Amino acid sequence: MQQDLGFLKQLAHGLTAQFGSACEVVIHDLSKKDLENSIVYIENGHVSNRHTGDGPSGIVLETLRTDPERVNDRLAYLTKTEDGRILKSSTLFIRDDKGRISYIFSINYDITTLIAAEASIRGLVHTESPEEETEMPADAPQKITHNVTELLDMLIDQAVARVGKPVALMTKDDKVAVVQYLNNAGAFLITKSGDKVSSLLGISKFTLYSYMDKG
Repeated sequence: MQQDLGFLKQLAHGLTAQFGSACEVVIHDLSKKDLENSIVYIENGHVSNRHTGDGPSGIVLETLRTDPERVNDRLAYLTKTEDGRILKSSTLFIRDDKGRISYIFSINYDITTLIAAEASIRGLVHTESPEEETEMPADAPQKITHNVTELLDMLIDQAVARVGKPVALMTKDDKVAVVQYLNNAGAFLITKSGDKVSSLLGISKFTLYSYMDKG
């Protein structure tokens, strides 16, 4: 396993040397099941302002929550940093000889200035023809988090947003939908997340577990 990590570090260094300081490479170690400190190596951490020892991203929780046989690499999707910069990201799942996912190898390239340049060029070449219509990708970039507290807050915000109403106005079915979303996203792998969600929704831990079982 250490030999695999050594190779991944070598690969990370080579990629960042090739593509420059706008390219961040992050290695998460899933073999130790240490969610609080899943990042074991990072190159160009200034891109997302993360460091070795920081916590997981949403995709780490999804991976731990999903059958390894159903997990596939995710390539060329958008994420964003807390200060609003847009990244083009790819995530590779590194498996051991038994097929278990041991590392997540993530590449994040800051394309913020490229998007700005593209917008400027589009303005120069734009015509009034209704046939010419260019749009940004429909999928909203996922925010990159630094620790499990930020990650849980982000997932809760997403769950509430999907229901489309404040917690005070939620029905039982709405609260079940929130819990199911969080469960599927792996939020309850985070320590004491059940306490926070129960308090937010105004339900008991027993009720929370019953909502989880409805999935």
